[in-house]
Amino acid sequence: MPMVVGVVAGAAVLAVLVLIGVFKMMWRVAEPNEALVISGSNHRTEGLEEGMGFRIVTGRGTLVLPGVQAVRKLSLDLNETELSVDCVTQQGIPLKVRGVVIFKVGDDFVSIANAARRFLDQQKMMSERVHNVFAGHLRSIVGGLTVEDMIRDRDKLTGQTRAACGTEMEKLGLIVDSLQIHEIEDPTGYIQNLAMPHAAAVQRDARIAQAEANRLATEAEQQSFARMAEATRDSEILQAGYQAERDKAAAQARQAGPLADAAARQEVVVQETRVAELEAHRREQQLQADVRKPADAKAYEKRTLAEAERDARISAAQAKAKETELAAAAEATRVKAAAGADAEATKSRGAAGAAATRATGEAEAAAAQARGLADAEAVRAKGLAEAEAIKARAAALAENQEAVVAQQLAENWPEIVKAGASAFGNVDNMVLLNGADGMAELFAKALTMGGTGLGLARQLLASMNQNGQPPAATSPVLHGGTAGAKSQKVPVEQDGE
Repeated sequence: MPMVVGVVAGAAVLAVLVLIGVFKMMWRVAEPNEALVISGSNHRTEGLEEGMGFRIVTGRGTLVLPGVQAVRKLSLDLNETELSVDCVTQQGIPLKVRGVVIFKVGDDFVSIANAARRFLDQQKMMSERVHNVFAGHLRSIVGGLTVEDMIRDRDKLTGQTRAACGTEMEKLGLIVDSLQIHEIEDPTGYIQNLAMPHAAAVQRDARIAQAEANRLATEAEQQSFARMAEATRDSEILQAGYQAERDKAAAQARQAGPLADAAARQEVVVQETRVAELEAHRREQQLQADVRKPADAKAYEKRTLAEAERDARISAAQAKAKETELAAAAEATRVKAAAGADAEATKSRGAAGAAATRATGEAEAAAAQARGLADAEAVRAKGLAEAEAIKARAAALAENQEAVVAQQLAENWPEIVKAGASAFGNVDNMVLLNGADGMAELFAKALTMGGTGLGLARQLLASMNQNGQPPAATSPVLHGGTAGAKSQKVPVEQDGE
């Protein structure tokens, strides 16, 4: 029994496997992009005439009896064919039209049946057949059009072509998904020549537009340059103004120190001018005390002495030779003493003058250090002070000319006496006539030479005062009377010998 059960189970399994194998052999499934065409038995398909003898299956499975029915597949994929058709237009111009046609077998059973009857065993020839159909209709349509129509309205050409080929494509069981005219070749150059006027017009318009654009651009550039120049000018003007203000401030800052120094120097010069004026006044008072009053005293003294001397000379001239000789000796002693005193006074005055001159030089050196406006003030103050001093000295000298002459004669009296005596220096022999009277007369003539020198000194001093200059030393004038004296040898004989 168990054995029988195993055999029965095995037979059942085997039967099931056989049934499955047979079912798989009989079952066919149509892919989404294909249609199954089953022939071998009479079938009625919706939309088809009776007695077509085949069945169409799309998108589902079906049972096919092996050996009784035949199953073939028809592709529903898209197909493409290139169009390259030589055409002649209504104007007789040969053209070559290039395009592309995208087509496929229709999805309905009628289209599939039509395509199956025509292309089931020749599916690879489908593109060639479609090209021939479209080439014929395209030549016919282009023959009724002009080149201008084809260029201006390609959609019209495409639509007419699709409409003309629609019936035939329907008979073939095909539908056109797309028809595109890519290019129209013109071997004769008609299209190019046709475009030349338009191209020239376009080129002309383009050149005009470009020229206008260039003009506008140039005007805009010029305006921009003008605005830039104006902005640059305004900027430079502002910068120049700011720079001028900065320079002015810097100049004022630089001049602040020198102005303060100049003001300080001016104040110093003013004070120095006042000091110089006080110094000039002091020198004037000093001159009055040191020169004028002593000169007046000496003038009075010398005038008194001159009167006494004059009386003494008169008495001496009348006295004996001995008294004259003694008087001359006394006078010489007195003159020598007076000359020494005068020399000492002159030395003191020279020292005082040197001190005054040194003080004046120091004041002038201090005043000369000032700059700018202070220099003129210092020079003017110094000139006024010197003018006042000179004026004071000139006034003192003008009032006491006799004293000055007497002073000069006193200072040079030894030289005058020496010059008067030099006339007798080379006398070897002297003959005295009239005795003591002759000797007195000789000495009187020598003294007269001194008086003549005194007159010349007075005349010289008067002329110098008229010219506004101080008198100079009169010793050369006084000496000039005897400088040219020549030595003479006079034989001296004594009476009675």
